[in-house]
Amino acid sequence: MPDLVTIKGIREGLLATVSDAEAWGAVLGNVLARLDQTPDFFKGAKLTLAVGPRAISAAELGRLRDALSERGVSLWAVLSDSGVTTKAAQALGLNVALPTTSHITQPDPEIDPEEAGDTAVLVRRTLRSGRSVRHAGHVVIVGDVNAGAEIVAGGNIVVWGRLRGVAHAGADGDEAAIVCALDLAPTQLRIANKIATSPSRHGESKPEVARIKHGQIIAERWSGK
Repeated sequence: MPDLVTIKGIREGLLATVSDAEAWGAVLGNVLARLDQTPDFFKGAKLTLAVGPRAISAAELGRLRDALSERGVSLWAVLSDSGVTTKAAQALGLNVALPTTSHITQPDPEIDPEEAGDTAVLVRRTLRSGRSVRHAGHVVIVGDVNAGAEIVAGGNIVVWGRLRGVAHAGADGDEAAIVCALDLAPTQLRIANKIATSPSRHGESKPEVARIKHGQIIAERWSGK
C-alpha cells in the first residue's frame, strides 16, 4: 500500500498529514495501518489531521474518530481548506486550527542533559528576621538573609547578598549540595546532616561557597569555577 500519510510530533500531540490524491477510504485505511504498526507508541496520543482541500462529511469524520478511539488515540483537530470539512469538524466539537504559538515545522529545541536540572525558587527581596523559605529544589535569594531568617532547600542555596541567618542545603540528605553567598556569615550552616557555624569575621568579606569535603563543611572563595 502506498504511503498516504505522514505523521510527526508537534506541541499539541501528533500531526497526520494525508494525501488528497487517493480516495478517502484508502487514506483512512493507511492512517489506521500506521497506528496499528506501533500501537503502544500512539496509545494515549492527541491527533491533529491535516486533509488539505479534501471534502469530508461529519459521518466520515465520526467513523474515523471512533476507529481512533478504539486504538486509544483521540482525534483533537482537523485542519482543512474545505468549508465542508471545517463545518463537519466543528459539528463534532473538534478544533479546526492550532494555537498561534505553535510552530509545526520547528520542533522544540532539545535540552542538553547537563542543563536539565531540578526546580528552583527565586526570591527577590531581603529575608528579615522570622521569615522562612522552604523548597524541595534549589533556592536563590536576590537580597540579604538577615539573622533570624531561615532557608531550607532540598538542593543548593545561592544568596546574591549577605547571608546572616540559618541555611540548610541538601535537606533531604544530598551531600553534594552547596551554599553560596556574596557574604557568607550564617548563624548556622547545614548541608545534609553536617552542621557548621560561621567563624569570626576578619577583614573584608568576599564571595564564598560552602560544601562538604572530607566529611565536614568547608567554605572556600567563590570563583565561579
